[in-house]
This record gives sequence, C-alpha cells and structure tokens, in this order.
Amino acid sequence: MLEVSDLLATAVALQAENGGPILEPEAAAALGVGLAALASGYAERGIGAAAVGAIAEDRDMFVPGIVMTVLPETLVIFAIVVIFLV
Repeated sequence: MLEVSDLLATAVALQAENGGPILEPEAAAALGVGLAALASGYAERGIGAAAVGAIAEDRDMFVPGIVMTVLPETLVIFAIVVIFLV
C-alpha cells in the first residue's frame, strides 16, 4: 500500500520531469471540492446517526441535532467559495 510520502515523492518527480504543474488549475479545484464533499459526507455519517438517537430520546435535541448535522456541509461551501475567490 502506498504511503502519502510515496505519493508526494511521485508527484514531485512528475513535476520535475514535466517542468510544470501536474494538474490544471480547474482540475485541482474540482479535486479539492470533490474531496471536501467526500469528507463532509463521511463526517455526516456518524453525526446523523447520533442526532437521530438524541432526538429519539429527547425532542428538545431537534435543533442542535440539525445544526450539528449541517455543520460539515460548510466545508463544501467554503471550498466552493475559495474556488471563486482565487
């Protein structure tokens, strides 16, 4: 299995051979937003389950449960905003 350091070393070697960036800026932006969305979905997986359990126990936990469930989505929103700012 490849380590992150191996992947970075390969990327640096490719960049040195080609003399330029490995990805086009648009492709790098798309990759960044895609990874942010994937991480957000992974985070929401556990938060959603915990929120549903808390709401089942106590109805007063509805608003905090919704807020905590939506919170990881701000990661994707920030990634999209950064794309348009840069």
